[in-house]
Amino acid sequence: MAGFYTYGPLGKLLKNNVENSIRKVFVKHDMFEVECPTIMERKVWEASGHLGGFTDPLIKCTKCKSNFRVDKLIEEHNPDLVVGVTKDEDLLRILKEANLKCPICKGAFGDEIMAHSLMMKTTVGVDTEAYNRPETATTTYLPFLRYNEFFRGKYPFGVFQIGKAYRNEISPRQNVLRGREFTQAEAQIFIFPEQKNNEMFDKAKDAKLPLWTEEMQKGRKEPETIKLGDAVEKKLIKTKSYAFTLNLAWELYQEMGIPVERIRFRQHHSDEKAFYADDAWDLEVNLKSYGWYEMCGIHDRTTYDLKQHEKFSGKELQARDENNVKQTQHILEIAFGTDRPTFALLDIFYEKKEKEEGKTVFRLPYHLAPLKVAVLPLMNKKGMPELAREVYEMLGDEFQCIYDKSAAIGKRYLRNDERGTPYCITIDFDSLENKDVTIRDRDTTEQKRVKIEELTETLKKLLRKKLTFADI
Repeated sequence: MAGFYTYGPLGKLLKNNVENSIRKVFVKHDMFEVECPTIMERKVWEASGHLGGFTDPLIKCTKCKSNFRVDKLIEEHNPDLVVGVTKDEDLLRILKEANLKCPICKGAFGDEIMAHSLMMKTTVGVDTEAYNRPETATTTYLPFLRYNEFFRGKYPFGVFQIGKAYRNEISPRQNVLRGREFTQAEAQIFIFPEQKNNEMFDKAKDAKLPLWTEEMQKGRKEPETIKLGDAVEKKLIKTKSYAFTLNLAWELYQEMGIPVERIRFRQHHSDEKAFYADDAWDLEVNLKSYGWYEMCGIHDRTTYDLKQHEKFSGKELQARDENNVKQTQHILEIAFGTDRPTFALLDIFYEKKEKEEGKTVFRLPYHLAPLKVAVLPLMNKKGMPELAREVYEMLGDEFQCIYDKSAAIGKRYLRNDERGTPYCITIDFDSLENKDVTIRDRDTTEQKRVKIEELTETLKKLLRKKLTFADI
C-alpha cells in the first residue's frame, strides 16, 4: 500500500498555498476552473487510449520477487540518461550493461519485461465497470459543448482543473514525487489551428526561457536562455500559441516560489513524443535530493482527444470558426501535479542555520508560508497573555496565525523558523503600556516596534512586498 500519503496541518496549508498560487496565475490569464468526476465508465478510458496503452515496463527480482519500473530504475542510476519510449530489449540491455541489482535484496533481475497497467479499476453500482482517472485531462474534455456555450463560441479559451488522480504505480518511491494517489493541476486551451500564430500571443515573445533542445541533449550541451520569439523563428518551437503555454508554465512555477535558476525546459526526443503531440516539452526542476526532475508537461495535443471522444460517444464535438465553418478544436495542455512543487519547496528551502548547529529554518517565499504570523506573549503573566490573545484574534481575520506561549522566547522563535513562519509578534512589558509590539523577521532575525493599531496593515504590506522590513 505504498504511494498513499497524509499531509499534516502544516503540509496541507503549504499545499493549499501552492494550489492557490496556481489558481491566481490561471485566473489572471482569463481561465476558468472546473471540477469533474474522478471516476468514469470503461468506455471513456477506451476512447482516451488509457485502457489499452497506459502501461509501465515492469521487471521482477528473481530473488525477493519484488517488482520495479525498469525505466525509473535506470534513470535513478544514471540521472543524465533520458530513457523515454524505449523498446523492452533495449531496456534489458541497458540494465545488464549497468549491472543493476534489486535495490531491496541486491538480487538479479529476470529476462522478461511485462506491461503493467496503471489504471485503477472499480465497480459502480452492481456491475458497471469503471476506473479512477489517471489524470484530470480526459474528464476536462468531456463537457466541451458546455464550454462552447459558456464562452459563446469565442476562441481560444481555457479551463483548468485541480483535483485527485490515481495511478497504480509498480513501485512508488521518492516520497510524494511518485504516488498512487496525487493531486493534479491541468489547464486546457481550446483553439482553432489558424489561431496558433495569432498576434494575441505576442506578449510572450520577449520572455527568455532556458530551453534544452533535443539537439543540445544529444550533444551533451547545457540549456540556452532564448527569447521565445526567436525560438519560434528558429522553429525550435512550432507556434506562437505553444510558446505562450511554455511561458505560462514558467510563470506558474515562479509564482509557486521555485527559483528560476533551478528551472529548465527539456524538449521531448522525436522517438519519445506521444504520437498525437505536435510539440512537447517538460519543465524540470533541479532538486537537492534527486537532481533534475520532471515537474510539468506542456503539450500540443492537436485534435486527438475531441476526435476520439466524438468517435466513441457518437456526439459531434466541433465548433464553428469565424467563417462559420465547423472544425475540431486543437488543445494546448499544461499538465502537472501539486505534490511535486510542494515537495520541491521543502527540498530547496528547508536548511540548516548557519553558525547554529542542530537548528533549522524553512526559508520559502513568505507568500507561500503555511503560517504567516506567530503571536508570542513574552511571559505568561502580568496581562501579556490576554493582550497577546487580543492581537492573535485581530490578526486571525486576515492571516493564518498561530498562538504560541510555551517555552522560552528563543525556543519559540526557532520553532517558528522551522515552520517557515515569516513574522513573529512578541507582546512584552512595553506592549502593555505603549500598545505596541515587536515584529521579528524570519530570515534576517531583525526586530522592530510597531503600534498594534498599525500591525495588520504593516503585515499586509510586508507579505505583498509593498513594504520592506527596513522601511518599518
